[in-house]
Amino acid sequence: MAAEANANDLTQVVVLLAAGVAAVPIFKKIGLGSVLGYLAAGLVVGPFGFGFFADPQAIIHVAELGVVMFLFIIGLEMQPSRLWGMRKDIFGLGAVQVVGAIAALTCIGLSFGFPLIPSFVAGTGFVMTSTAIVMQMLQERGTMSTLKGQRIIAILLFEDLAIVPLLAIVALLGTGASAADASDRWLSVGIAIGAVVALVLAGRYLLNPLFRVLASSGAREVMTAAALLVVLGSALAMQVSGLSMAMGAFLAGVLLSESAFRHQLEADIEPFRGILLGLFFLGVGMAIDLSVIAANWQLVAASVVGYMVAKMLLIYVVAWLLGTCHAESLERAVLMAQGGEFAFVLYAAAVSAGIFDAQSNAILTATIIISMILTPLMVIAHDRLVPKKAPSTEGLTLPENVEGTVLIIGFGRFGQIVSQPLLARGYTLSLIDRDAEFVRDASEFGFKVYYGDGARIDILHAAGAGTAKAILICVDDKEAALKIAEVVKGEFPLVPLLARAFDRGHALDLVHAGVDFQIRETFESAVAFSRETLKALGEDGDVAEDVVEEFRDVDRERFALETVGGIYAGRQLIRGNAQPADIIAARTGRARAAAEEERHRREEEQES
Repeated sequence: MAAEANANDLTQVVVLLAAGVAAVPIFKKIGLGSVLGYLAAGLVVGPFGFGFFADPQAIIHVAELGVVMFLFIIGLEMQPSRLWGMRKDIFGLGAVQVVGAIAALTCIGLSFGFPLIPSFVAGTGFVMTSTAIVMQMLQERGTMSTLKGQRIIAILLFEDLAIVPLLAIVALLGTGASAADASDRWLSVGIAIGAVVALVLAGRYLLNPLFRVLASSGAREVMTAAALLVVLGSALAMQVSGLSMAMGAFLAGVLLSESAFRHQLEADIEPFRGILLGLFFLGVGMAIDLSVIAANWQLVAASVVGYMVAKMLLIYVVAWLLGTCHAESLERAVLMAQGGEFAFVLYAAAVSAGIFDAQSNAILTATIIISMILTPLMVIAHDRLVPKKAPSTEGLTLPENVEGTVLIIGFGRFGQIVSQPLLARGYTLSLIDRDAEFVRDASEFGFKVYYGDGARIDILHAAGAGTAKAILICVDDKEAALKIAEVVKGEFPLVPLLARAFDRGHALDLVHAGVDFQIRETFESAVAFSRETLKALGEDGDVAEDVVEEFRDVDRERFALETVGGIYAGRQLIRGNAQPADIIAARTGRARAAAEEERHRREEEQES
């Protein structure tokens, strides 16, 4: 029997891994994102799919550790000074949004004909946004470190803080307010504050010495175990004291954010975080009770629409009133329109307090889960339907009858370096760039940069391409550079055209487009780097120079072959570390011998 149970447990693990591995790449490939892939996979393998699992709540309970670890990693990126700088967003923006949303969503329940207290508790649960979904979406969109991403994180942090008083309010509404109950609640508040203080003191005075001792032992697996101990221990301490596990992990991350072991801790936790967070989404997908939805589909549908629309409108209005632009307000409303995993906790407490019965809890839980499923779809629709905001050109100068000896298209870090020797020799430059903010900033450093797209013929004429003695393409966009090269060569075939290439393949494409000179943006720096490395290894300076020059000759020969025969035409000229040792030694020996012979020849010439 034990063997059968173990085999069944292993089967479930394999099913979970297979479901995630199969669904996520497919959903990402078709543009639906990983979150929706996990949710769909959970539905397929759950009780209302193939039935591999009967108790999805058990999986969700374990997988919540993924959310905990995610908050720990976010905390590692939040130095205390940075967190202090966000205090207005956390306690200002976060408080206004949460209080306003509670009021709005309570009205939704009242409009459905439910009593005040159940309406309040149901709406309050929906206010608690899903940290897991929003954080994952921010990460996939690459906006977590941006200002708008930081504001959303601040709101999520306030919601995590708000769960404690909200749970107390639910208990109060369900049981009355006896003196004993009041004293118990004040005791709970004191325990929570004490736990936070204890965690701060431990993080400040104990964690860094602990990791220094462990690091000196040289046992990598012990460091990983210690990282897990810190995350799970701080989460457990907060949970026992009545706070959320995610808040405890976040505080631990913040306290370690200035530690020398920050990057090591992040690397140790990241694999566990990713797997458990995926498991959490799988569990949410399994928890969809299709029988409850089918029996109450009208109420569930109305609740989902009513709560999500009301919450989106409230979030948008709050953001707009506090000075946020339309585009960011709308994006925040779409991202945060769903209910979250803390609602499950709040609704369970409401059942215990006698506010909800099991049927109401099931309906509200289904409402939350459906809103979580709809969020990735709404984000995709937002990205595809909402037009991208065009950069503001207010105050910018467009090129008009500009004349310069050299026209530089793209004035970023590459173009700026190129400009200095040209200016030193007295050449006049015409500069254009399509980054509006950069064009504004360039004036502070003494540059007159015009706003314009170098792929437009009218802009090129206005910028003086017809009278320039050379046109330089210095943009950092491969496709844009190629398009500009084709347009310039078609319109101004006699003007020398020089271009910055991203890599070898891009350089070949530029050559075929007709540029007169191209250079890979990292080529010269890499050559100089290898020369200095040879010197650091003890090679004579002349030997290092000769080896580098030999490489240049071989690279030119290889590039010429590739120009005619494609990117693989010159493979035989590449030195690879997978070749037999004797071939490598022979080549190195020949290079050393030739370099040594050349050095002796120079010494003899100097002596004579």
